[in-house]
Amino acid sequence: MNLRVRLKNPVFWTQLLMSICATVLAYAGLTAADITSWGALLDVARQALANPYCVFLVASNIWSALNDPTTSGLTDSDRVRQYEKPLEK
Repeated sequence: MNLRVRLKNPVFWTQLLMSICATVLAYAGLTAADITSWGALLDVARQALANPYCVFLVASNIWSALNDPTTSGLTDSDRVRQYEKPLEK
C-alpha cells in the first residue's frame, strides 16, 4: 500500500476525520452543534474510547478509508504504488 502518498492527500485526511467524527457523534446521539467547548469534546472522545462497539465502528471506518476496493486485499495496484504524490487529473 502506498500509505506515504495517501498521507499527503488532504482528501484522505478529510475522509478519515469526517468518518470518525460522524461515527462518534452519532453513537453519542449528538450533532456538531452540541459540542460547545473543548471539555465537551474531550468527554465525548473519552466515552467513545471507553466503548468497544464505538471503537469497532471507528476502526471499520479507518479500514474503509485505507482499503482500495478495486484491488484484492489491502494493497494498491502496481501503478498506484509507484506514485510519489496523489494523481492530479
